[in-house]
Amino acid sequence: MLSSIHLLQPHLLSLLRIVSSLVLFSYGTQKILHFPVAASVPPVGSLSWVAGLIELTLGFLVLVGFQTRIAAFVLSGLMAFAYLIGHASKGIYPAQNGGVAAILFCFVFLYLVAAGAGPLSVDNFLKRGRTAAA
Repeated sequence: MLSSIHLLQPHLLSLLRIVSSLVLFSYGTQKILHFPVAASVPPVGSLSWVAGLIELTLGFLVLVGFQTRIAAFVLSGLMAFAYLIGHASKGIYPAQNGGVAAILFCFVFLYLVAAGAGPLSVDNFLKRGRTAAA
């Protein structure tokens, strides 16, 4: 059974990348595109708005698996920054300071920096194309 689960690992990596980035991407669409509708949206040019723009653009890149390692590195840093300036001052425990999502995103994207995009990605498609052409 363990060997069959091991065979799923590359596809589960892709699934982790897709689901994580889709959730983060939805935060960006809410802040920048106002969809889904939120009670309040950040003013254009504010720190939260810039974070939303990064979530939207780099979240999409990670979602499709293009330049995943670079985009995930920036997103990991963004989420670390969000945790530090938005949550850490409210207490040490993420469950109490509201920073659970930020810290989880930080480490999931940091993992993607090391692990890559997985087989279901534009990066993998381009890599296979270069290998076939060589």
